[in-house]
Amino acid sequence: MSDFPHFEYQQNALYVESVPLETIASKFGTPCYVYSRAALITTYQAFEQAFADDDFLICYAVKANSNLAILNLLVRLGSGFDIVSGGELQRVIKAGGDPQKIVFSGVGKQADEMRMALATDILCFNVESAAELQLLNQIAAAMNKVAPVSLRVNPDVDAKTHPYISTGLKENKFGIPLEEAEQIYFSADQFPHIRFTGLDCHIGSQLTELDPFTQAGEKLVSLLQRLKSGNQQITHLDLGGGLGIRYSTETPPSIQTYVNALRKTLGTNKVRLLIEPGRSLVGNAGLLLTRTIYLKHTPDRHFAIVDAAMNDLMRPSLYNAYHEILPVLKRNGDLCNYQVVGPVCETGDFLGHDRKFSLEAADLLAVMSAGAYGTSMSSNYNTRPRAAEVMVDGDTVHLIRARETIDQLTASETILPA
Repeated sequence: MSDFPHFEYQQNALYVESVPLETIASKFGTPCYVYSRAALITTYQAFEQAFADDDFLICYAVKANSNLAILNLLVRLGSGFDIVSGGELQRVIKAGGDPQKIVFSGVGKQADEMRMALATDILCFNVESAAELQLLNQIAAAMNKVAPVSLRVNPDVDAKTHPYISTGLKENKFGIPLEEAEQIYFSADQFPHIRFTGLDCHIGSQLTELDPFTQAGEKLVSLLQRLKSGNQQITHLDLGGGLGIRYSTETPPSIQTYVNALRKTLGTNKVRLLIEPGRSLVGNAGLLLTRTIYLKHTPDRHFAIVDAAMNDLMRPSLYNAYHEILPVLKRNGDLCNYQVVGPVCETGDFLGHDRKFSLEAADLLAVMSAGAYGTSMSSNYNTRPRAAEVMVDGDTVHLIRARETIDQLTASETILPA
């Protein structure tokens, strides 16, 4: 349980901080996302402490988990935010976020989103194409504004992660080739309503090795030095996010080791350093609580059919991703090899294959490391209301998102007239 220090067994019952998961299931039902406030705070502070007295800004990647309570907790801790949509911008502002700590990433920013971000006076746009830069310049001119911009460079570095979440190779849709980015920086006079303030890259998610970070960082620092030699006023270097967590047998570097590597790459260059952690901040601070509906035994396989499904946690179905699954109550008895599956009408609806439990119908299971890309990627497939979310703070449980109702799902739909 070393990867889940705030999720521990006490007398064979799994607790979150000081609260038994059985109590949460009884009060709020299942499926239910459960987060530890202490785990979030501890991880954020580990990033802060790793930077020591450096000039830095942690910009939490909102796409990992955008619940207002989580965003507000990070606001209180002093965090900035990395957003990828106008909706995420509105969430951050609603949670009390400081616009001057917001960077706006994403390959498909739309005109209304640009206007909203300019009106809000965000810290920086991470621009991903020449076409986007041209549109931003036009919109800023119409608003009599100057847009602060960091070009997102594609360094063509293999992140050595799942291909769906690798973003730094030349065949990926993200970023601008390094040579083209350099040319754009030195043609700044063509964009009178753009102010180049930073340099950015992000090469992927769930990285478990330092080498890709170092390779990308070295390419960016080399470009930074050329830009500064050409009198470009670059004040920050954004090295993105992507630090992985342990789901199974991965051995990602510690937060301190990761930050040390970034600092070493930066060398003596005097710029503010930005990072955009998401999964590494919230991934192991949450779990998905689910209850077994049926145990189904066939001549070939044994199935534990649970009330959580691919619409609640799609990572296993989408990436064949592994999540550790723990029994909420440890039973003495013979172990059986189960396929943990949900009720959705897809063979791809599974949470875990070949998990050994001593299990009975109605038993609770905890799907671990579900704090990132769990609820934020959830859907209403099969007209399934999205799960409730709760935050545990010591011995107190706060409902931070009520379970959806069918009435809410259908409220915006209309039937054609006769």
